[in-house]
Amino acid sequence: MADNSAPVTIRTRKFTTNRLLSRKQFIVDVLHPSRPPISRTDVSEKLAGIYKVDKARVVPFGFKTHFGGGRSTGFALIYDSEETQRKFEPRYRLVRAGMAPKVEKASRKLRKERKNRAKKYRGTKKSKAAEPAKKK
Repeated sequence: MADNSAPVTIRTRKFTTNRLLSRKQFIVDVLHPSRPPISRTDVSEKLAGIYKVDKARVVPFGFKTHFGGGRSTGFALIYDSEETQRKFEPRYRLVRAGMAPKVEKASRKLRKERKNRAKKYRGTKKSKAAEPAKKK
């Protein structure tokens, strides 16, 4: 079975310093034999320890586990400062890191149904039609 006390090895390759975006970027290979893939938070903690940076500035993403398990490969970025991270990171990754609020919106199906109900009316009635149908 999976043994969570088994050692995990993290290796980085294709290390590049991107001065325009003020970050370091590299490919991360995680070796986790006889163990399930480790979480992004664990990877960011270990990378922060290796490169002696703040854990919040490390952004790992895009991990794929190789067939047969035991090895995962992904990508990681280390930003120089919080301002540059907020400026250049995509919003969904900022939400994932807890640096931006998640925008709550209705489900895709509900939005489409509301749009199609509103199509049947003109003028001020359109806004009333966009509201959800009343339950009897």
